[in-house]
Amino acid sequence: MRIPLLFVAVTLACAGSAAAQQAHNSNAPINFGADHIELQDKANRAVLSGKVSVTQAEMTLNAARMTVSYTGQVVDGSPQVSRLDASGGVTVTRPDQTARSNFAVYDLNKRVVTMLGGVTLIQAGNTVSGGRLTINLDTGRAIIDGSSVGGGGAGATTSSGGRVSGTFSVPKRN
Repeated sequence: MRIPLLFVAVTLACAGSAAAQQAHNSNAPINFGADHIELQDKANRAVLSGKVSVTQAEMTLNAARMTVSYTGQVVDGSPQVSRLDASGGVTVTRPDQTARSNFAVYDLNKRVVTMLGGVTLIQAGNTVSGGRLTINLDTGRAIIDGSSVGGGGAGATTSSGGRVSGTFSVPKRN
């Protein structure tokens, strides 16, 4: 009987922290920095490389390389970005969580970040590792599972046997 109660307690603890998250402003401008940028106008994309850092509202995405895809439409002098594909030591930081992986895709139209390969999510003292993480930026809901496309690279954290693993913090009691 203890296992189901523990499962319910962990589920409620995770649900409570997820509910406290705020929706991300995916309409905010995207600011970037990189060592190198290659514009490929005919393909409607830009390739950023070398210590890439992209910030939108309170979310930051860092990677070794990133491809920025845009629609071809220009509004107020800026191309309309539709997707960011990141690779190489990817880190997504939000005020309440940090996630790391080998690859990530930020679909601005769907407002979803998908991270793949050696995923680790840290939030409020809790750590969860798996193969794939999906973050819905509207709801703040994060789903992690053991499946992965592309697997882990050198130094990657991987889950054992395609399973999700982690550590949940326990409140101090008197």
